[in-house]
Amino acid sequence: MTRPLLLIDTDPGVDDALAILMAHQHADVAALTVAAGNVGLAHTVRNARTLVDLLGAATPVHPGCPSPLVRAPDEDAAFVHGADGFGDVGFAEPAHPAEAEHAALALLRLTRERPGELTLVALGPLTNLALAVRLDPTFPSRVKRLVVMGGAVTGHGNTGKVPAEFNIGFDPEAAHVVFEAFPMFDLVDWEATVRHAFPDEIYDGWIASGDTRAVFFEKIFGTARRFNAEHERTGFIAADALAMAVALDPSIVIRDEVRHVAIELDGRLTRGATVVDWHRRLGGKANARIVLDVDAQRFAQLIAGALGVG
Repeated sequence: MTRPLLLIDTDPGVDDALAILMAHQHADVAALTVAAGNVGLAHTVRNARTLVDLLGAATPVHPGCPSPLVRAPDEDAAFVHGADGFGDVGFAEPAHPAEAEHAALALLRLTRERPGELTLVALGPLTNLALAVRLDPTFPSRVKRLVVMGGAVTGHGNTGKVPAEFNIGFDPEAAHVVFEAFPMFDLVDWEATVRHAFPDEIYDGWIASGDTRAVFFEKIFGTARRFNAEHERTGFIAADALAMAVALDPSIVIRDEVRHVAIELDGRLTRGATVVDWHRRLGGKANARIVLDVDAQRFAQLIAGALGVG
């Protein structure tokens, strides 16, 4: 398989970390553009730099938006990922520098330099992408493919607001801008990631037989693993890793539905909800390929390779 060329927008985050390890193992990565989300921007940028150090890579890290476009967020995900987003392990200050160029400007520049070549993988809130769209409405036309990890297509969210998924709920206005601007994108939602959780013994086997990347990931995953166990989330749920697998290998998708997807912005109980026109009643043009099932064995292989197994 030809190595894809990826541009990754992210808010690292434990699950982002695994996805970024996968990307560097199986693809070429043009840059990491970073937003606030799981934790604040200072932490997410530092965590991205820490990952690049771990990998011995030269991937540029571009700091982006420190807050949502319009409203302050209701919550972050520090209670899952740790206050620093990486399990509060206490890593040393990374050597890899952050770039001066803002993430949104980097998205525009890189897609102008390589139009139609870059697969854009959005692993966090869509604030940087929305800003890029507003700065240059032609931005989507230069992206080869957009893969979004976000949403909960039948309302089983993972935030304090029942229907909402974290990435979309953190900045619903940004998601609205992006979903309206891109004519088609792949959507890997929270519910798909729960369906594709791995048994704990498989995860433990990867950690036992992996290399320094597995050691690193096991360190940062402790806080999230305890949270999952306490909240009846069974198995190893690898949300951003599933989106990355779809970005790396489109043929991994074995069941999907193409539908119009929009974001609820105003509902008292449903702000940030992903609204799917399942029965084509609203007249909107289909804009999303909703990933429902993937080849679990191939997904496992992509994760294992990223952790140095085999």
